[in-house]
Amino acid sequence: MAFFKGKEIHSVDSKGRVNLPAKMRKIVSPDANDNFTVIRGLDKCIEVYPSDIWKLKEARFEELDQYEPESRYFLRKLLMWSEEVDLDGQQRIILPKKLMEYAEIDNKVVIIGVGDHIEIWNPEVFDKYIEGSGESFEAIAAKVMSGRQ
Repeated sequence: MAFFKGKEIHSVDSKGRVNLPAKMRKIVSPDANDNFTVIRGLDKCIEVYPSDIWKLKEARFEELDQYEPESRYFLRKLLMWSEEVDLDGQQRIILPKKLMEYAEIDNKVVIIGVGDHIEIWNPEVFDKYIEGSGESFEAIAAKVMSGRQ
């Protein structure tokens, strides 16, 4: 399974196209067929999943109880923002306009690898997010990783 990491700055053209970093493209499984699902991220960003990874997420969504209002709300809210995109011949994907507006993306983006997916951020929004936690990285790492081997 792909494990994305790293951070790069890229330009977005007037049509909403952005190059995916070569080091991230390199680890996408051939099973993805250069196809990705882009969704509204939880933290004012765009999340990008290779199609093979997204299929695993969909399998988890199918397990949700459709009779629970929270499950229905979550699925509607998540999937109404979701779109499939393909890499073009120049290794770019098109960011849907509605997602660019949500993430406040204009002509520059920060692209970061976050394990099973890639996130695309407005650089200023990303900087505020990273600096705004109020806790040190070390304190958060201790909480998150405590008791895990």
